[in-house]
This record gives sequence, structure tokens and C-alpha cells, in this order.
Amino acid sequence: MKIILAQHFGLCFGVRDAIAQAEQLAHHAPLTILGELVHNPVVRERLRARGVAEAPLDHISGIGILPMKHGLEAHATPARVMITAHGASDFKREMWSAAGFDVVDGTCPLVRHAHEQLRQLVGAGYFPVVIGQAGHVEVRGLTEDFPGAIVVDCPADVRNLPQRDRYGVISQTTQRIEQVHQLVVEIRALNPDAEVRFVDTVCQPTKNRQLALQGLMAEAEMIVVVGGRASNNTRQLVASSRAAGRRTVHVERPEELRPADFDGIEVVGLTAGTSTLRETVAAVQERLEEISSAQISKTNKNKSKS
Repeated sequence: MKIILAQHFGLCFGVRDAIAQAEQLAHHAPLTILGELVHNPVVRERLRARGVAEAPLDHISGIGILPMKHGLEAHATPARVMITAHGASDFKREMWSAAGFDVVDGTCPLVRHAHEQLRQLVGAGYFPVVIGQAGHVEVRGLTEDFPGAIVVDCPADVRNLPQRDRYGVISQTTQRIEQVHQLVVEIRALNPDAEVRFVDTVCQPTKNRQLALQGLMAEAEMIVVVGGRASNNTRQLVASSRAAGRRTVHVERPEELRPADFDGIEVVGLTAGTSTLRETVAAVQERLEEISSAQISKTNKNKSKS
């Protein structure tokens, strides 16, 4: 069984920098992540092993200190909390700061770019539309400062858009660019008299991994995608592979691979989402090589018996 690694895969610079920032801060003082720094259980376990705590995104009490307004004495040094790579709204930032926390920003620069583009569109009088997964932490961060913003993820959502003269459209950074373009076309088709201004905020690492997947599928009959099950960009890789008719296996760890799934497979493509550590991908590749070796041994035994 031949194993081909995608040209672009795994950890992007935004996630890499956020992890490094969290580990460095935790080395010097207690640190609590507001939510999941990235949607990857292996990364979260690594951070916990280094003393990094997690707290629900909307939960500000019980993190080292309680807000002074509750009448409780705070520590001399405010508890340090960190915004995840997915970003957060200005409303949330102000809430945490007002509650007495030392807020550190781990937002990916490309997510910050999406925030700025949406802010500029709203400032110019456009009705805000975000293409993305409703409820996802990045999308919540993008829309919370603009209560009227609408999130669309499929043509049915587009049909439910309120009538406006001007729509300003951006995207969650980890969406498939092909799907984003299709939805923009749909918005324009259903609102022919409106001005639709689209700003492409899908990040380049996501585009690179999707493009590399296309090259992988040209050679491989089966695709293994490594990454967190809550990771949007990882799920998009899985969806693209399955939509192309490829047998697709999505795993978070190498031990999830089942040898039986690879019976009769000659070429396997391996890729990973942008929150997946290189060492996790290497471990999955090693496991695939073990499965391949076992297949060879089995074939040789069968030949010797015959």
C-alpha cells in the first residue's frame, strides 16, 4: 500500500503561534484559555500537561479571581485569560477586561483580518452577512458586535435573508472557497436589485490544504484526514473528499485506524487540518506503514500456502 502525503497539511502559522504563546505564558504564570484554543484534543491534552487551564467562553467567574463588583477581594495580580485562535467579539473582550482579568489575545491574524473587513463593510452601510457555521466560536466572534448580522451556510439560509439594498458578505476563514463562491452567486441571484459586496476572507492555509487535497485525490483511491472532529477546516477536507467519491477516513489519533478499512487499497492519501500537530500526522503515517507491512506479510503467507 503506497502512502502519499499532501503537499500542504497540518498546523498553520496562526495555530502554531497561538500554541507557542499559550505555552510560554503558562510557563511563567497561571493561564486560562477562554474556550478551546484550537479544536483538537491532542493539542488540548498537550496544553493541559503544561498547566494551561480551560474555561467556558462565556464563564468569567471562578477563573483565579472573581470580579470586584461581586464584593470579593481580588488577587494583587489579575488572573490571566487568553482569547483563542478563533478570536472573539469586542463585546466579550470588554466584558472580560471590565471583570478584572488580564486578557491576552491569541487570535489568528487572518481571523482579525476577517473582523476588520466586516467592521468596514458595516461602517460603509452594508448589511452584514457571514458565510459559515452558525454557532461556531469564530462565527460568534464575528457577529456578536453586529446583532443584526445573518449567518448563511446553505442555499436555504440565503432564501431567508431579509430584503436589503446592500449586502456586505465575508466568510468564516475555514470555509471551502468553492462553497463560499456558490453562496455569493446565490445571494446575487435572489437579490438582483441589491448591491452585493463580497470580501474573500477564507484564509490561505485553508485554501492551500483544499487545493493539495485535490492533487492527492488525483493519485489516491482512499484519503485519511487527521484532525479534531470539532475542527471546521478538518471537516471541510473530509466533506470535499467524500463529495469527490473517495473512500475517506477521519481520525484524531493513529490508534483509531482499522486495518480492515485498508484491505484491497493500493494508494492512500494522507492530509490533516490546520490545528493538527506535525507529530500527530507523523504518528498516523507510521501506523499506515505498519498496516501496509502487515498486508505484505499476509499476502506472502497466503502465497506460501498456495
